[in-house]
This record gives sequence, structure tokens and C-alpha cells, in this order.
Amino acid sequence: MRADARRNHERLLVEARAAFAVQGADAPLEEIARRAGVGIGTLYRHFPTRADLLNGVFQEALAELLDRSRALADTDEPCRALVEWLRALVAHAGEYRGLAHALMCASYDRSSALFRCSDPLRAAGELLLGRAREAGQVRADVSIGDLMQLTNAIALAAEQCPEDAELADRLLALTLRGIKA
Repeated sequence: MRADARRNHERLLVEARAAFAVQGADAPLEEIARRAGVGIGTLYRHFPTRADLLNGVFQEALAELLDRSRALADTDEPCRALVEWLRALVAHAGEYRGLAHALMCASYDRSSALFRCSDPLRAAGELLLGRAREAGQVRADVSIGDLMQLTNAIALAAEQCPEDAELADRLLALTLRGIKA
């Protein structure tokens, strides 16, 4: 990428993060482009779809979630490690209004940029889930796909009730009671 294209790319990501934080994942793309000082065509050249832009914005968070899973993978308490990682997933999905819904929809659309970022998360989660299963702490019929959908659903429910700051934790605790062996 040329230097000016790289700068445009980075400005678009900075402005998208800011817009998503204030307005949610459905923030107007035209406004993001304008704030980045580029035209909408430039935005679409860098990010052909909203999902591509969301994917770009969340690469840093994705890296943090993957780092966290690697750090947790060697703990002596595999179920606690899985729970801690699932809490991080709920927090990530709830970071921007509308993100949990976008992630839930993307989990069924293999062509979506957000689906592609879920593959490494699934692999990381599967490792943690497998360790918890081997330790006899999680039921054998629990899948990482189901757990990821549940974390998105929990984040979506919490998004709908912002006045209840403890809702996500309560729902996750309830979910976790159901997966234990």
C-alpha cells in the first residue's frame, strides 16, 4: 500500500472506531469517510462492505482475545480459563451497540468478513473447551459454536437493557451452570 493509502486506511479505522463507539455498528459510513477526510469511494476501496470495516476495526480486539486464550490455555483450572475467556467474548461483543447482532448474523454467512475473524476465535475457544471437557468439568455435548452464539446473545440482551449493568454477568453465570458436567 502506498503511504497515502496507508494513511487513509488508518484514518478510516480511527474514525470508524470513534463512530462505532458513539453511534454503534450501524454508524453512517458516509460520516466516517467525511471525518477521515476522504470520499465514500475511498472508504469502499479499503472496506468494500460494512462487515469489512467492522472486521478491520476489531482486528486489535481479536488479537487481544487470541492472546488471552493462549495465556489461559496452560492454567491448572481449565473450566475457570474457559469462563474467563467467555467473559472476554461477551465484553467484546458488547463493546459497540449492534456488534453482537452483526456477529450473530455473520456466524451463518461464510462470505462475511466477520465470519472470517470468527474462525481463529473458534479454534482458540475449542482448545479451552476441550481442556475443560477432558477435566470432566464441561458436558461432552457442548460446542464452541453454541457457546459463541450464547455470548453474542448475552451481549445483545445486555445491550437492550443498559440500565442493568449486571445483566450480562448474570446471564453468563446461568449459561455456565447449564454446561457443567
